[in-house]
Amino acid sequence: MSDHKPTVAPIDGAALLDEVEAFHRRFNIFPREAAYVAVTLWDAHAHLLDAFDATPRIAFLSPEPGSGKSRALDVIETLVPNSMAAVDASQSALFRSVAGVEGERPTILFDEIDTIFGPKAAGDENLRKFLNAGHTRGRKMYRCVGEGTNQTVEGFPAYCAVALAGLGSLPDTVFTRSVIIRMRKKAPNEKCEPWRERIHKKQGNALRDRLAAWTESIREQVTGSWPTMPDGVSDRPADVWEPLLSVAEAAGGDWPSRTRAACLELVAAAKENDASSLGIRLLIDLRDHVFHGQERVPTAAILECLLRMDDAPWADMDGKPLTSRALSQMLGQYVTSANKPIKPRGIRVGSATPKGYYAEDLADAWARYCPPHLQKSATAATAATPQVSGGESVADTATAIRHTHAETATPLFSVAG
Repeated sequence: MSDHKPTVAPIDGAALLDEVEAFHRRFNIFPREAAYVAVTLWDAHAHLLDAFDATPRIAFLSPEPGSGKSRALDVIETLVPNSMAAVDASQSALFRSVAGVEGERPTILFDEIDTIFGPKAAGDENLRKFLNAGHTRGRKMYRCVGEGTNQTVEGFPAYCAVALAGLGSLPDTVFTRSVIIRMRKKAPNEKCEPWRERIHKKQGNALRDRLAAWTESIREQVTGSWPTMPDGVSDRPADVWEPLLSVAEAAGGDWPSRTRAACLELVAAAKENDASSLGIRLLIDLRDHVFHGQERVPTAAILECLLRMDDAPWADMDGKPLTSRALSQMLGQYVTSANKPIKPRGIRVGSATPKGYYAEDLADAWARYCPPHLQKSATAATAATPQVSGGESVADTATAIRHTHAETATPLFSVAG
């Protein structure tokens, strides 16, 4: 009698990921092809958490209800290990679950997150801290436990995979730790298969079990991998995408190339409407459309130019146009080369000295935060007059303001700038 054990054929990871992606496509209409890549890899990475230093959150966000966010979580729920729906979960319940007190570490699916972080919600600072801490392996949340005076400090592990869905956006610190999928309502020509829990949950769970087997077979390989990120992706975005790219490289086929392309696309898309990058948008617009080689520009001229820009947010900031006070507050978050907050300073305009901003004060922020391939010298002379939307240049606008000021007794620049 032979003791030889039958050889188990290796699992084709690329083909399996193709199947998981196809399963999502049956029920989910995502706005970008890149989203199918990201979601499929996120499902797989949830089986390999301890192989990575961090776990990205994946967030399905939309401006309106009925955009398919909850359905995305329904499908993910069948594909990830130990899924835990957490629409209404207390802080202590989350702590105990992730710490393994009530069983194995869960994959948390948090729907209607706008009820916690949305503009009409009171906010939950503890949940925000939990989501932030749980992004990095080894981080704990510390609490006092016990009764009365018999209290001890206990650290609760927070590291776990989390999928989020909701209206609007997220707190900046959660947003930057997430793969962002901006959902939208289906168009009349977009069709998908209706979700039937009793039927499709079993199909998803069968794929989940195969994902578990495959990811276990590549665990050692993934643990020791350090994938090369696409050019331009570093810092926090690299932390977010590194686990997904590690899974893609272990799968092989066209998954590595598709993942790098998806990474670049979704990282760029997340920044387009990200409130946390609004300051960077302001810096870029000031550099490329307002200053454009000018050494100093009055605040009134800056606002005039910004408000005339097409496809820019400055004319409608929460229902109001950008003001000198708001401009000062936004720029005050950045510092000069002397490490002092950027503030408006007096500028000589004819016989008046209105407040404005100097290119030398903004130069350090431009160098640090603005895309280098667009970088221009803050004080470089320009042969042509810079143009802004609306047909007038910064110089034209400043000249017109100066002339208007000289002809009227009403000051055009506020003292506060």
